[in-house]
Amino acid sequence: MGTSVQVTPLCGVYNENPLSYLVSIDGFNFLIDCGWNDHFDPSLLQPLSKVASKIDAVLLSHSDTLHLGALPYAMKQFGLSAPIYATEPVYRLGLLTMYDHYLSRKQVSEFDLFTLDDIDSAFQNVTRLTYSQNCHLTGKGEGIVIAPHVAGHLLGGTVWKITKDGEDVIYAVDFNHRKERHLNGTVLESFVRPAVLITDAYNALSNQPSRRQRDQEFVDAILNTLRGNGNVLLPVDTAGRVLELLLILEQYWEQNHLTYPIFFLTYISSSTVDYVKSFLEWMSDSIAKSFEHTRDNAFLLKHVTLLINKNELESAPEGPKIVLASMASLEVGFSHDIFVEWAADSRNLVLFTERGQFGTRARMLQSDPPPKAVKVTLSKRVPLVGEELAAYEEEQEQIKKEEALKATLVKEEETKAVIGADIAKADPMIIDGHAQVDAIGVRGEAYRDVLIDGFVPPSASVAPMFPFCDTSSEWDDFGEVINPDDYVIKDEDMDMGSMPVGGDLDGKLDEGTASLMLDTTPSKVVSTELTVQVKSSLVYMDFEGRSDGRSIKSILAHVAPLKLVLVHGSAEATEHLKQHCLKHVCPHVYAPQIEETIDVTSDLCAYKVQLSEKLMSNVLFKKLGDYEIAWIDSEVEKTENGMLSSLPLSTAAPPHKSVLVGDLKMADFKQFLAGKGIQVLLYGCDADSCLVVGMRLRPDRLVLKFFGTKKWYPKTELYVSVQ
Repeated sequence: MGTSVQVTPLCGVYNENPLSYLVSIDGFNFLIDCGWNDHFDPSLLQPLSKVASKIDAVLLSHSDTLHLGALPYAMKQFGLSAPIYATEPVYRLGLLTMYDHYLSRKQVSEFDLFTLDDIDSAFQNVTRLTYSQNCHLTGKGEGIVIAPHVAGHLLGGTVWKITKDGEDVIYAVDFNHRKERHLNGTVLESFVRPAVLITDAYNALSNQPSRRQRDQEFVDAILNTLRGNGNVLLPVDTAGRVLELLLILEQYWEQNHLTYPIFFLTYISSSTVDYVKSFLEWMSDSIAKSFEHTRDNAFLLKHVTLLINKNELESAPEGPKIVLASMASLEVGFSHDIFVEWAADSRNLVLFTERGQFGTRARMLQSDPPPKAVKVTLSKRVPLVGEELAAYEEEQEQIKKEEALKATLVKEEETKAVIGADIAKADPMIIDGHAQVDAIGVRGEAYRDVLIDGFVPPSASVAPMFPFCDTSSEWDDFGEVINPDDYVIKDEDMDMGSMPVGGDLDGKLDEGTASLMLDTTPSKVVSTELTVQVKSSLVYMDFEGRSDGRSIKSILAHVAPLKLVLVHGSAEATEHLKQHCLKHVCPHVYAPQIEETIDVTSDLCAYKVQLSEKLMSNVLFKKLGDYEIAWIDSEVEKTENGMLSSLPLSTAAPPHKSVLVGDLKMADFKQFLAGKGIQVLLYGCDADSCLVVGMRLRPDRLVLKFFGTKKWYPKTELYVSVQ
């Protein structure tokens, strides 16, 4: 039988909710992505709570909340403790993203779903992998190999390849085939006929303009607002798509010598850019080559000012400006507060570069037509003063006293337990079958080694007894016995030592952010209800960095999986892509519901066969590119231990027909034929290419041999009359 594969969606099917899927391969349970939305709605995580304890490994594909936002909560509340795998940028930027979300909420509410410590604890379990690095699982996962590959969309974004017994399960969501300023396109097309492909339908119905047209419209909209003396607000994510926007603005400002100020405002903006500067090897080829030749780092931003505090923005000079501020949903964060201030001015522009999450303020403002007024709650955290501060300090003092009392009681209980244990080891006087013990000591000669100097107490007296701890050291012939483990610094202790604030950030959190995280000033949240008149311009442009519908269909046809599972997309988009794929991609297309388990086990029969030394000694290998291949003709029989073994044929094997190994590139084939003196024409490009090889057979007829994808011509020969 083939490798057993079951897929169970836990969140994110037939809608745009966060992504989270249980994929079981021969009984080994992968949780692929662990997303949450900007509302941090616990009800979305109910399916995850039921299976969290059964998870054997977690794979993260992208660094935003939709893919990893629930990780701290799940590990704290659901007991999720499996090892986590991600690329370095997903790990680092995901950690910063969660910090920014926590701080944004803590400044305006008593947010308690998770803490900074919970975030640190969750991300300490992450094993970081590089692209194309094969990671062989052990134990229960023996025989399974996982490897991350380039997905595009976000820095470090991953297409996960899971291999078992030669069969591939590919998880590819939110991929982008287009090269961008800071990212290469996905390598998804390099996988051909995997056993299972899990992908999303999020963009199945969308069409995108060319990159040049889109970028020009983006810059024009911004400049028109600035020249009209208006401000531009871009609600952005913390450390994802905002990187592409920063490069677009930085490069355009540099080329055109513009002086309008640009601000990047999040609680961890400077830390984000510091990390991104060190991730050049994860970026596009053009950025890497530029750094090799000129040593110029693309993210040494000369025209963008990094801010972590709104007060710094308010102290900036008057005049038109651009502010990229988190959060993209406009639910909380700096973007929310700036929107409230700027929305009533018709000169200003709010430019959305991604679809707002369902049910958020950003999504509501992107509706057609947008609302003319919105109700908002403006909240801020202020220090306690006067009577409130005194009451708070009194309450804290009372809490400290209670904790001290509890600690004392616990210590007394521990002392009694130690005394009781020592008494049990001694030789107490037994009266009526019981050792006589009270809180002070032991009646009678409880301890034979108690020395009372000067007199011998009567047998009925109480001897003074105290807890005794033996502090003497063990000695051998060479001196005091030393335990080497006492002098070894554990890995986790080393990690904590490098975490002065907020986890494993190697001290790269800037001083301002660190002080904000460590701030313990007594404070409270003050809220005001407002109705904001929306007179500013509201524009949406697609800078999400995902392949559009036409490209998705073309890529899926090229990959041609044996079985296809569709997730994450509106019901309309999911059904549209499902029907298309049933006709043009493969006959086995699934779109399961939440908690519906589907079996996508391969229909192929796979067996492990042991090649005998006698057979291998007669095999002739031939070089083919980076590989060596050979024909093997053998007879298969079972051995004593139940294994299948291959032996040489008893009779000669018939001659073999030619076969195609690997993915033939039309351009290479054309060059090969041309080198043999055969005239060849090449039509189309990439996956749709086709070679036409012609030779005249009769004066009125020409045979055209076609080599190409099945998308072009199903037959290999076509007879065409010569005019």
